[in-house]
Amino acid sequence: MSRINTNIQSLQAIHRLGRNTGDLNTRLERLASGLRINSGKDDPAGLIASETLRSEINGIRTAIDNTSRANNVINTAEGSLNEVSSLLLELQGLTLQAANSGALSDQEVQANQLQVDSILNSINRISNTTQFNGIKLLNGSLDYTLSGVTSTAIDIVTVNAAKLPDNGSQSIVVQVTGSAQLGEVQFTGTDVGTSAITVEVAGVFGTEQLSFAANTTTSAVATAVNSLKESTGVSAVVSGSALRFTSTGYGSDQFVSVKTISGVFVNGKDSGQDATVAINGSAADVRGLTATLRNGDLDIEVSLDAAFGTVVSNTGTSFNITGGGAKFQIGSQVNRPGQIQVGLGSVATTKLGNDVLGRLSTIGSDGDNSLVKGNFIQAQKILTESIRQVSVLRGRLGALQKNVLETNSNSLSVALENVTASESAIRDADFASETAALTRAQILVQANTSVLAQANAAPQQVLALLQ
Repeated sequence: MSRINTNIQSLQAIHRLGRNTGDLNTRLERLASGLRINSGKDDPAGLIASETLRSEINGIRTAIDNTSRANNVINTAEGSLNEVSSLLLELQGLTLQAANSGALSDQEVQANQLQVDSILNSINRISNTTQFNGIKLLNGSLDYTLSGVTSTAIDIVTVNAAKLPDNGSQSIVVQVTGSAQLGEVQFTGTDVGTSAITVEVAGVFGTEQLSFAANTTTSAVATAVNSLKESTGVSAVVSGSALRFTSTGYGSDQFVSVKTISGVFVNGKDSGQDATVAINGSAADVRGLTATLRNGDLDIEVSLDAAFGTVVSNTGTSFNITGGGAKFQIGSQVNRPGQIQVGLGSVATTKLGNDVLGRLSTIGSDGDNSLVKGNFIQAQKILTESIRQVSVLRGRLGALQKNVLETNSNSLSVALENVTASESAIRDADFASETAALTRAQILVQANTSVLAQANAAPQQVLALLQ
């Protein structure tokens, strides 16, 4: 058949040339971009999977950066706390030295007090100036805020960490399910009897020996015991017809022991008992009247008032954590498991210590526990508590770095490697395969071009029929 209006061979050649040219262009695009998928039509399902993986990769990389930034914040706070700790130890040395009043002149004690005042000013300066990216770290701005704390039930609340909902608060319910007890030994009678006695009184602080004449009243015995309670940890009170020897503190680590050395009196030993406390329905770890709860959402320490901690209460007491804390987004998605929150309390001298013992600021020149006023024992107690508070804060931050931030960064790095490898397998071009396909496409395009030229020339053969 010889037709010239329709060149079927040419149309077929054009069709094949178009397909081969398209394939050649695809190979060139992939080799130029390095990607196997450059648009949705290249692999619709692969594109969806690849974009999902890319989203995860971006989230993981941001989480790694966030973790590194959080670690830098903690390092900044830790550096300042280290200096505060050193200053507190120096304060302790000055207090111990001043307590040696029999060998120091008043001028030397005053000189120590001047050093104490200088150190207190330095601690306040560190508290007010430590910052990261303009955010104050140790002035209390990152501490948790509380509302509704009943002072007759709870003496001290320390919130170390709490995952609060966005712009929300968390309610804390504290219930005493088992009362705290003092160690107690009782003597029944109004006096020590008709013969003199010698007794040994021992407690958590130490042991003292006391002697009493015949017919000494129990109230006089109680007065003598109470005068030494700072040395023994044992106090005494006359209750009705009984003389009660009790430990000065609650809990299983407190005890009272009364042993008669000579004469006829009472012998006995008894240990205290820790309270049993539930916080938000979970059993707390309790030491005496101090309850601690640590879980994934809450790290809190509550010191109960003696009147509350020694009475079983089903209703308990409640308060709210209304805000505060430093929030770090260390997960690849914005959700509660991907966030950590930590409270950074103030280390100013008006905050270190507590309301029961006194604040660190009170050992300054104008304070009730200054060295020049001779309140060395109370000053030592305040310093001990302040050192404990700073060391505990440093320990918590160190644990956060080691057990949370570093492990999180390591796990995210492994996840990034694997997710990136999966995304690469889907989306990246295989250059070996693509170059082979390019060579094939180039040959086919050249062959198609030659065939098309021959197909276009074929109708000219009809002219031979017209001769």
